[in-house]
Amino acid sequence: MSATKRDNGWYLSSAPIVQALVHLCVPMAAALIVTAVYNVINAGFIGSLHDTTLLAAITFGVPLLTLVMTVGSMFGTGGGALVSRLLGAAENNPAKAGEIKHASAFATWGSVVTGIVVGGLGLLLLHPLVGLLGADAAAVPATGAYVAVLLAIAPVLAASICLQQLVRAEGAARQAMVGLIASTIANLVFDVLFILVLGWGVAGAALSVGLANAIVIAYFSTWLRRHSEHMSLAPRWFTLRRSITGPVMSVGVSQLLQVGFIIVTLLVLNNLASAYGDGPLSAMGVAVRIAQVPEFLVMGITFGVMPLLAFAYGKGDRTRLKAALRGAAIAVGIISVVFSAVVFLFRDQVFTIFVADPSVLAVGVTILTAQLVAMIANGFTGLITTLFQAAGRGLAATVMSMTQGVLFIPVVLLANLWFGLPGIIWALTVTEVTLLVVGLVMWRANRGAIDRGLAEAGQEPAAEVLEQV
Repeated sequence: MSATKRDNGWYLSSAPIVQALVHLCVPMAAALIVTAVYNVINAGFIGSLHDTTLLAAITFGVPLLTLVMTVGSMFGTGGGALVSRLLGAAENNPAKAGEIKHASAFATWGSVVTGIVVGGLGLLLLHPLVGLLGADAAAVPATGAYVAVLLAIAPVLAASICLQQLVRAEGAARQAMVGLIASTIANLVFDVLFILVLGWGVAGAALSVGLANAIVIAYFSTWLRRHSEHMSLAPRWFTLRRSITGPVMSVGVSQLLQVGFIIVTLLVLNNLASAYGDGPLSAMGVAVRIAQVPEFLVMGITFGVMPLLAFAYGKGDRTRLKAALRGAAIAVGIISVVFSAVVFLFRDQVFTIFVADPSVLAVGVTILTAQLVAMIANGFTGLITTLFQAAGRGLAATVMSMTQGVLFIPVVLLANLWFGLPGIIWALTVTEVTLLVVGLVMWRANRGAIDRGLAEAGQEPAAEVLEQV
């Protein structure tokens, strides 16, 4: 694959690291921030209806929305990482480029089919599912309406998330940003129509998500068909060959497990917090949305750097991999600390926009503080996991994912037993800090294997690459 300075591939293969990180990460962070701002505004739309059960319904539905989107992320993360590695490998062996069409087609149609299965099963089990999500009697009707629409649009959400990651795999970060921002703008327009004009409440909010993501699918599909030299979404390229399904699913399953445990975390939090009334639960939903602004900045780095790490690994370029990892780590550290401090300083002013009840405000500010501390630790943990995924180290990424779930459940149960609501609020923070320690240990344990993979790809003598960055 030849790349000129105007090609997206140039940023993966030979652009200066700082320039490559800016190209890949800034658009991703910008798009995620817009999405986070939308989530806050969306909560404001629902809050303007002055019905706490509607806000609670959205909070109860977050685990399910996360699951549906994770179906797409599972195939998109695994497929995107494989595409980027193959692009790097094609620098030394052009024959590797022929596998990219199979990887992209498998990821896309795998996400669609799995989305159909998840959505169908969820609709068949709608009533017990709503109860499992933690909705109390007052919130059941609104939660059921919200969840039913989310399940119906599951294939759309899954395909949208998958395609966005495939576009980024080629280094087309700006195009991915355009798609995400267009989706957010469309979502806002549909929210005004369905929630404020037609009065469809939470069902309208869910329908807005589905229609906005359908627009994203049309945009990404068109862009890939017109501009991608190597990828194809045509069903004829779909394959179940192990050389394609193995790398995609080994990395993708780690992503599924990671978010799966996040879903379990949210379910446990919802069920435990609901015992303290709708007030704390509503505060938790608003606090999470506010904390997403700095969190998404960090995610822009950890998500955006994935193609660069995977390309360098596939090519066997140890120097570029090491420089990219170091640059991303520095960016995560600066952004997480600075922006968390800003949000923390103005937490009272921001929270009062959405909640007027003084008791709910006090709880919400505490939750926000805990979320920000957890986010700092999670930023570095996410970067370590991204390195494992980029290098195709599915087992290491899976261990990281499982550790989070295994740690959180006993921590939150004991914290609730010993400290009540404050224990629930801080349990996730304790888990994230502990997980970062585990991640550093896993990183050190896998340095040798990653280095050998680099040596094989670049046909060079093995040498330590993942020294301190």
